Amino acid sequence: MMNEHSSGFAIWRVALLLGGVWACATAIIFIRQSEIPPMLLTGLRLLGAAAVLSPLCIRDFRKHRKRLGWGDLKMPMIAGVAMGLHFASWMTGARMANPTNASLIVNMMPAVMPIFLFAIVRERVTKPELLGTGLAMIGVCVLGALDFHISAENFTGDLICFGSMLIFCVYLTLGRKNRHFATIWLYVVPLYFFGGLLFLILGLIIEPSVAWSLKEVLLIVALVVFPTVIGHSILNYSIKHMRGQLVGIINLFQFAFVAVMAWLVGEKTPEWTIIPAAVFVLTGAIIVVRSQKTPE
Repeated sequence: MMNEHSSGFAIWRVALLLGGVWACATAIIFIRQSEIPPMLLTGLRLLGAAAVLSPLCIRDFRKHRKRLGWGDLKMPMIAGVAMGLHFASWMTGARMANPTNASLIVNMMPAVMPIFLFAIVRERVTKPELLGTGLAMIGVCVLGALDFHISAENFTGDLICFGSMLIFCVYLTLGRKNRHFATIWLYVVPLYFFGGLLFLILGLIIEPSVAWSLKEVLLIVALVVFPTVIGHSILNYSIKHMRGQLVGIINLFQFAFVAVMAWLVGEKTPEWTIIPAAVFVLTGAIIVVRSQKTPE
């Protein structure tokens, strides 16, 4: 990982974040193929990530142990619970809701992110960020214009997806609040561990019966490595060094990455609406990126 103490805005951080967003987007590909219940899958995914990254955390703990205390575990624990709740609720809601509805709802995150940024870290959204967010939201609406529909059958799933989106906003904003940690690994590894441990226990209690196979094990490994170790670690690194609203807008590119990956694996040909939607989101992101000139 790059030097975490470098100050100011740098375009390489945008490129790094886009890579992290792509890694996060791979999650839906693996989740669709897995039959493991949501809570148990969440627990295994997070604990696996904590295990992979634990050597980095131990290294940094030895270096900064004099500055750390038990109080430094409190915020990663809270963020870990939020992360686990988001993962488990999103998997549950997405299986119950119309796929287009679920995608549209989670992509509404930049519209509500400013509320959490101000409430938790007192970060105010700038005028360029408002303009960029507005354009990005137009893109999201274009994306779901053809297929979005409300029905009593899918209402519960839609509601769960909406709650999951709000929890994701809390999780990201907590990453912004906790940017004082000396290194990213001292924050994300305890976060993954506590969230994973909690949801592993809940998963074993609520849904203990699982049909294990080599395919499921490989899917768990893929979920651990790509969307979690790479994707969410980069998201937390980015929210530590970049404006929260910018991270939220760039995260919208997940829909484009998912569409391309689904097409490459032969699942679905993207709708034509993805092109104007991507143009609006890209334009909004460029406006916000160009406004990020002042060192934080």
